[in-house]
Amino acid sequence: MSKTVFLFTPPFTQLNTPYPATAYLKGFLNTKNITAAQADLGIEVTLQLFSRNGLQHLFSLVDERKDFSLNAKRILALKEKYMQCIDDAVLFLQGKNPTIAHLIASRNLLPEADRFKELTDFHWAFGTMGLQDKAKHIATLFLEDLSDFIKETIDEHFGFSRYAERLGRSANSFNELYAQLQEPLSYVDDLLLTCLQQHIDTVQPKLVCISVPFPGNLFAAFRSAQWLKQHHPQIKLCMGGGFPNTELRSLKDIRVFEFFDFITLDDGEAPVEQLVKFINHEIKVEELKRTFLLQNNEVAYINNSSCKDYKQTETGTPDYSDLLLDKYISAIEVVNPMHSLWSDGRWNKLTMAHGCYWGKCTFCDISLDYIKLYEPIAAKLLVDRMETIIAQTGNNGFHFVDEAAPPALMRELALEIIKRKLTVSWWTNIRFEKSFTRDLCLLLKASGCIAVSGGLEVASDRLLELIQKGVTVAQVARVNKHFTEAGIMVHAYLMYGFPTQTAQETIDSLEMVRQLFKTGVLQSAFWHQFAMTAHSPVGMNPEHFKVKKAKEVAITFADNDVEHIDETGTDHGSFSFGLKKSLFNYMQALCLDDPLHKWFEMKAPKTTVAPDYILNIVAEEELPANKPTTKIIFIDTLLSTEVITKSKKGNSWELLQLNFATNKETISIQVDKAKGEWLVNMLPQLSVHAKPFTLQQLKDSYESNGWDDFELFFDNKPVGQLWKAGLLRL
Repeated sequence: MSKTVFLFTPPFTQLNTPYPATAYLKGFLNTKNITAAQADLGIEVTLQLFSRNGLQHLFSLVDERKDFSLNAKRILALKEKYMQCIDDAVLFLQGKNPTIAHLIASRNLLPEADRFKELTDFHWAFGTMGLQDKAKHIATLFLEDLSDFIKETIDEHFGFSRYAERLGRSANSFNELYAQLQEPLSYVDDLLLTCLQQHIDTVQPKLVCISVPFPGNLFAAFRSAQWLKQHHPQIKLCMGGGFPNTELRSLKDIRVFEFFDFITLDDGEAPVEQLVKFINHEIKVEELKRTFLLQNNEVAYINNSSCKDYKQTETGTPDYSDLLLDKYISAIEVVNPMHSLWSDGRWNKLTMAHGCYWGKCTFCDISLDYIKLYEPIAAKLLVDRMETIIAQTGNNGFHFVDEAAPPALMRELALEIIKRKLTVSWWTNIRFEKSFTRDLCLLLKASGCIAVSGGLEVASDRLLELIQKGVTVAQVARVNKHFTEAGIMVHAYLMYGFPTQTAQETIDSLEMVRQLFKTGVLQSAFWHQFAMTAHSPVGMNPEHFKVKKAKEVAITFADNDVEHIDETGTDHGSFSFGLKKSLFNYMQALCLDDPLHKWFEMKAPKTTVAPDYILNIVAEEELPANKPTTKIIFIDTLLSTEVITKSKKGNSWELLQLNFATNKETISIQVDKAKGEWLVNMLPQLSVHAKPFTLQQLKDSYESNGWDDFELFFDNKPVGQLWKAGLLRL
């Protein structure tokens, strides 16, 4: 059936869930009555490759006379076993054959090669994650062994969830990529183009839009465009997505337009709508929006600022139709419960807000619109979209892919979810704001929040200030405590090598991280080395951060990562292995009391951080929120009340016992009878379904009875402990 637009993501991204860009655009095009189809060619190619027929063809292409590694020779020798098991392994990873988990976990079913040498004692992870996850990890290693084999014997560019990534990463010149595109088609190329041809024959589009989120999608995007130009020259081709948005803003090489007619930047809705109008001869070329094209044999960029972008309320609900939602593969590449969220399970992707509400971090591309232009979405509209997507996909898991989800909006989202009695599971990226109080974290947990990830970065207050992160290590520790005690898993992004960072600060950062793990307020983390990007404050003003560009490079293609020299800092690369090795152990609760120098081959300074620094912070008693405008919410259930008579020395008085039912237990308190009856009468007014009630209004109601000890009653035992029963201050 002919459609105007065909949207697709080329191989490869995550295999567990579709990258959401095409679903967002299709949802928008629906609102404009522009017919569109979409596909994720990554999962389609993967399923063709990792199948009995795919492996049979693959093995037939391998010249067994060549001098391959022992690993490749082992896989060749076991090729019959690989072909026998592959369909069962993939079906299991698709969730369609769960009972085979016992066989896989026993390690008697799937052949094993080099990837299994890295296998450690899984008990620390799978003792809690269970048999299914253990089997998923083993099946994932099985596929990664095959991936290594393909890379060595058939296609040097192959990667399990990326393809020819090196060709797209910081390619200031188009030369290498262009030369590679003149080479004969690889086996993976053949699979890709076979899939593509089937879609083109079915959809018969006027415009093909290829979404390129990462460097690992770039080569396949160009290979697809090359084939389309050769076989369907009447179709117009456009590239958009995360890679061009960050890397191709300085594009000058006209050879790119041998493959693509247009390249659009930033939000795709208005640019794609204008392209459709242009192709239909409804507007002139000058009316295109944020679009590169070739004019007079030169690269031209048309911005057309008079054409306004759409508000988030106007973009429609992401539409996941056409995508093979039951075919995705849940892989567990790393034995870490938080890491598995990225690759295990099919998460619906949404954003709470466009851009970043903070927008100050000096390592971040805050000059670009996708971060700079902050626009939140109303909680009611967000939950409307969630309900629509659940109905369409049958899946109630959500990953909010915000730069940093705003705490106030997270609160409103949680309240709306609870109000509608939705059962959802969700996680997102945050800043470790002090506004993430104990009670807010409990509310988020009640709404289905299972995990958060956030940037601790350098774990040094001097450097956090230089980064303009707006947090301190102490604040991060308190917030992590609140999330952890609420039962929400915490992952921290860690950075080393920021300009002017010393060896002492690197060691002290590691000590902070060690203590966060030891106190139990951090469950997962990942170190990465600082990279200077062209669109960040550091990249635009390197002298302010006491670094300089290593060399001036002529930019004709990609422009993002900038090689730099840090003359005032330390040799950051020498810390890389030790930082990552220590973290691997800390995440398994191993070696938490070992001296830090044991992780490094070179001489490392002793830490200057007190050994109980984090412990003292998380042990500090925190005062409850007492602003008059603080909202008071009751989210659990009052089970029953009963009057109890107490007597002492001939005097008797009545108390009211309130019994609260939570999911896990019944909590009881006893208070003065009259005050208890007042509290019981107030609880319905504090429900999420009632008009919001402030602490001041609650105090006024209390004091209207002639009582003048509100703080004494409400802040101290037993009423002050009712946060455990769902009486929250937000």
